[in-house]
Amino acid sequence: MHKEDHTLAAQRSSGRKQEDGLWETAKVIIQALAIAFFVRTFFYQPFNIPSSSMYPTLKIGDYLFVSKLSYGYGKYSFNFSMGLGDSTLFACCPFDFPGRKVLADTPKRGDVAVFKLPTDTNIDYIKRVIGLPGDRIQVRDSVLYINDVAVPRVRVEDYVDPSGEGHGTPIPQYRETLPNGVSYNTLDITPTGDADNTPVYEVPEGHYFMMGDNRDNSQDSRYLNVVGYVPIENYVGRADIIFFSISPNAVLWKPWEWPFLTRWTRFFNLI
Repeated sequence: MHKEDHTLAAQRSSGRKQEDGLWETAKVIIQALAIAFFVRTFFYQPFNIPSSSMYPTLKIGDYLFVSKLSYGYGKYSFNFSMGLGDSTLFACCPFDFPGRKVLADTPKRGDVAVFKLPTDTNIDYIKRVIGLPGDRIQVRDSVLYINDVAVPRVRVEDYVDPSGEGHGTPIPQYRETLPNGVSYNTLDITPTGDADNTPVYEVPEGHYFMMGDNRDNSQDSRYLNVVGYVPIENYVGRADIIFFSISPNAVLWKPWEWPFLTRWTRFFNLI
């Protein structure tokens, strides 16, 4: 074989190796994307917090994983249509709906959950489950009542966040404990807020009453014409863990500031 033939053969072999290497890299990327899509579609979906309605539990700039398996799959569990119509697939509930199968659990009092806004299902909301089907819910002088019994709350140290809610101004903070033992902190900016005294809400069957932890800065089920009672089929999933958090003061064109604005202590915090 001539020297030129050896050179040509070596070049072809090198070209094939490069093509094989590129194809292997492409396969790895495609497989990784497929796995990520599968996990996001059926198990955990990431969400970020854009508002202060769940302070102090969740802050603007928190990124969290929402478990889709917690309440079963429904027409709002996926980002594409599966022909479910108005039925819910594999959702568990103590009452019967056509097209629904038992697989997961129902929302528990105290869960932090993502749901589609009943008045506009294009919008995702995140609030805390306060009222279950059949409950009577009321707020009197900033105190939450469930079935005519006041929910215990204890004043704790004021909430202060220089870059968050209040911008450094101390906000009264309370530790609230629901009847099932779930405890969390709430903010009460003023005792005379718009929804600090409400009528009695009677939660219909198949629906839940949701409230934000930032009680004077949350549009929730207390506002019937905006949120109201949330049907079980509107739930996307339960918020389980914060996987990333960064101050809202971070800007894209100043990456050198990101390490100082990242809230490292909030990483992988359970909700």
